[in-house]
Amino acid sequence: MMTRRDFITLLGGSSLLSPFAASAQRLGRTYHLAFVSANPREAPQHVALLDELRRDGFVEGQNLIVDQRGFSIDFGKFPEVTAALVKSPVDAIVCSGEVALKAAQQVTRTIPILGVADDMLAAGLVRSLARPGGNTTGISILATELDAKRQELLIELLPNARRMAALADPNSTEVGRLKALKDATHASGVELLTYTVDNAEKIVPVIDEAKTSGAEAINFLSSPLFTSNRHIIIEHVTVLRLPSIHHLPEIVEDGGLIGYGARLTLMYRQMARLLVKVLRGTAPADLPVEQPAIFELVVNLKTAAAIGLAVPSTLLLRADKVIE
Repeated sequence: MMTRRDFITLLGGSSLLSPFAASAQRLGRTYHLAFVSANPREAPQHVALLDELRRDGFVEGQNLIVDQRGFSIDFGKFPEVTAALVKSPVDAIVCSGEVALKAAQQVTRTIPILGVADDMLAAGLVRSLARPGGNTTGISILATELDAKRQELLIELLPNARRMAALADPNSTEVGRLKALKDATHASGVELLTYTVDNAEKIVPVIDEAKTSGAEAINFLSSPLFTSNRHIIIEHVTVLRLPSIHHLPEIVEDGGLIGYGARLTLMYRQMARLLVKVLRGTAPADLPVEQPAIFELVVNLKTAAAIGLAVPSTLLLRADKVIE
């Protein structure tokens, strides 16, 4: 027997039964999509976005062409690559992070731009969340609130620590936001050493500097730079036996100690649904910027054991996922 859920799933997943998908195929329209990302084409978030598009009838190899030039790009080359991408037929540009979004905005005011960023309003990427204006929309993470929450969790994890560090990408984190975090941490009786890192080569030396300066734990603030270099970060802080907190649940699943935030793959699926509306003709200016709906606390006890850390039971009881 087919349940009601099975029937709805079949109906939603079938391009033959989707009026728009059928119409698009009849018209013979092919859509061109470009990405600007430091991550590879096979990164889970990209796979998730293209899978969500496929559910709505935009199928790579059939009526969708994905330009491969915008993947695995060094942050410093974003402007150059983006300028090249807009010279080709492009129906929309998907950007990973503030640096990519700004690079795209510099070269086009007409091609729709969609992206995920820490704070799209504070970064000046949109006029307002409800009425973005221009040609940009997407997902805005609650960056400032999440910075403070993660710092609180780190203090709860190490209640006896009196000095911690925070690493920030200046391309993603404003000076004021970093100062606010430092002041809030100081109010809790903990000194916060703050460092900025703007390229991958500086990450390991700065972690070493924080450790040498007496930091007992480290908070990696939200940034595509840290996401794309998470394996280097995880390996190094584990060797140093330095507890750390991260902005994505996926980083903890890859070996990080603790993380709190929205799942990247879910944010990209959410952005894909906005992208579908754009490809169907809605202007980005008319699509309010969205925010994640689900935030997860993930703790990796394997990593905790590797660095000799006992995680308080209060954190484990609140965790959405515990990796044992």
